[in-house]
Amino acid sequence: MAEPLKHSQLRLHEPGSVSLAQIDPAQRPFSVGDKEADKARLAELSARLAALQDRLYAARHDSLLLVLQGMDTSGKNGTIRSVFEGVNPLGVRAVSYRVPTAPEAEHDFLWRHHRDAPAVGEIVIFNRSHYEAVVVEYVIGLINDAERERRYGHIRAFEQLLIDRGTTLIKCFLHISKDEQRRRLQQRIDDPDRRWKIDQSDLEARARWSNYQRAYELALGATATAQAPWTIVPSDSKSHRNLMVMQIVLQALEQIAPAYPPGPASLAGVRVE
Repeated sequence: MAEPLKHSQLRLHEPGSVSLAQIDPAQRPFSVGDKEADKARLAELSARLAALQDRLYAARHDSLLLVLQGMDTSGKNGTIRSVFEGVNPLGVRAVSYRVPTAPEAEHDFLWRHHRDAPAVGEIVIFNRSHYEAVVVEYVIGLINDAERERRYGHIRAFEQLLIDRGTTLIKCFLHISKDEQRRRLQQRIDDPDRRWKIDQSDLEARARWSNYQRAYELALGATATAQAPWTIVPSDSKSHRNLMVMQIVLQALEQIAPAYPPGPASLAGVRVE
């Protein structure tokens, strides 16, 4: 069993004001020891995740959507790789969102996300998500306050639609410090094999750090609900980040409690010659 999710200040269950500055991104409330201990615990939990995912896929009744948001270098790719590396690729999809393509831009901002939502039996991970079209466009001035609030209303309705259809929704904000982001960006610039991960837009976004922090506070505060809460994941420590997200996903799957279907009754007692 996954450990109960603790530290309620990291879980947002209802709309309200949010202050990211009051949440230490270097804290490690889910750690079981040092970095190596956290990695070992993650490996232990991986087998449990694989078993639950297999049952979810076989049952074809429920689904799970994991939304990962955060500043550049907060670890969305690393979280997906570390948490889901032990599961069967069948029934698991990761979708990474970039600037909308021409066909996507001709539809409403939620169109491509609804298209990618999980089918029954699936786990889908959104690397960035429907929140980008609000946070980014608000920061760079493409939408005003009224449009921002209108879009958050659409998002709340969209997420409720998914929930009503049987999708468990997990929303994680990977919270890193500005100093840690600077260190990770510099590492990418200095490493020729990792330099492809960064471009000028990442540096431009960093120059608007305070604006993005405020925009995310508004997003978290406007769209946290009892059925679609936000969890703020302190992410300066990569091993802690991965372990915490693993615990959250496991807890959600254990609440779903998927079971293998019984199979055809006519096969009971059959011996294959």
